Amino acid sequence: MKLHGYFRSSAAYRVRIALNLKGLSAEHLPHHLRKGEQSAPAYLAINPQGLVPALENDAGAILTQSLAIIEWLDETHPAPALLPKDPLRRAKVRAFAQAIACDTHPVQNLKVLSRLRELGLAEEKVTEWAAWVNREGLSACETLIKDEAGPFCFGDAPTLADLCLVPQLGNARRFGVDVSAYPRLLEAEAAAKALPAFVNAAPERQPDAE
Repeated sequence: MKLHGYFRSSAAYRVRIALNLKGLSAEHLPHHLRKGEQSAPAYLAINPQGLVPALENDAGAILTQSLAIIEWLDETHPAPALLPKDPLRRAKVRAFAQAIACDTHPVQNLKVLSRLRELGLAEEKVTEWAAWVNREGLSACETLIKDEAGPFCFGDAPTLADLCLVPQLGNARRFGVDVSAYPRLLEAEAAAKALPAFVNAAPERQPDAE
């Protein structure tokens, strides 16, 4: 398999964690987002959105969107499972993951922040925007799992929820958010970061890390 990504991409980070948990290897092909390499014609032929990650499987099929990629990995390599078998629990995990991957991360990612700069927003205001988005999303996520048994987001093993949470907490810190306000999320993060699959997927461990 081949994983098109970027060391600092939260979405690519999620997929790297999933691959590691499944014990799968993939050739990592970096595209430097700040240099605009994701907009090169050769990459747009792979992913017309010009976003990372994109995963090419061994048969040459291309998958885009991190949650879709992770669910495909979970369906084709079932152990360890990243989604509960119980339909209600599965829906709760997906809802938590989507709160981050659909409603928080995209609104503070590089593409949106670059557009805010183009519209004349001062850098200080751009950072304030990103911090506010993270606080809003993480506050909701803290409430979503406050009564869930730990140490992970949903029980004693990592799920899709944890794969989304850990990269997003990293983003929040980069934008100056005081994450101590989210003790339940930090509990889940600590449990996740004790696992080699999460440690080895971290941005600073990637070959293209700056």
